[in-house]
Amino acid sequence: MDATRSQSCTAFAGSERIASGPPGDVAGRCKVLIDEGDARTLLVFDDATAEPVEIDFRGSLQDVLRRLAGDSTAAVGAGDIEANPEPPRGPGRPKLGVVGREVTLLPRHWEWLNAQPGGASVALRKLVQLAQRTNEAKDGVRRSQEAAFRFMSAIAGNEPGFEEATRALFAGARGRFEEHTASWPADVGDYARALAADAFFVGAA
Repeated sequence: MDATRSQSCTAFAGSERIASGPPGDVAGRCKVLIDEGDARTLLVFDDATAEPVEIDFRGSLQDVLRRLAGDSTAAVGAGDIEANPEPPRGPGRPKLGVVGREVTLLPRHWEWLNAQPGGASVALRKLVQLAQRTNEAKDGVRRSQEAAFRFMSAIAGNEPGFEEATRALFAGARGRFEEHTASWPADVGDYARALAADAFFVGAA
């Protein structure tokens, strides 16, 4: 993951958590350690997904921070605005961010949708919203499991009880997960358990 896409991240030097927060703050702390000659492996994780965050540490600290700021600034100059004017809106439809795509259904499905109040488009949006609400808890569990497993695989694969902790994570067994991560380095275990906080939501079963 590019650092500019992360809202908050956490850096580890070996098994020690050295910084958490906005990418710029975390990058600054990492750069200081690099310049001091710290030989430990540096890994930076996005706090929401545990995806590795890529930061270019070449050059000075100012260079690192400048790249982060420059990459995250997608400013459009006045000349660009004039050269690329906003396309005209279609008649009779406000700009709502609606995206039109092809949907393939059987004739009886189209008949049912067209018979609903507001027509097919309204009915489809309501069905999607209902499915999102229904699956919200399960989706949260899945995202938490994936984030925790992604982090654990990157940094704790050689820790005792890794396999058992992984099985407990995907089985929704909080007690066993906490038991098997308790002997890990404190910062690693704490972060893994924080990422897995929503992986044991009972109501999602």
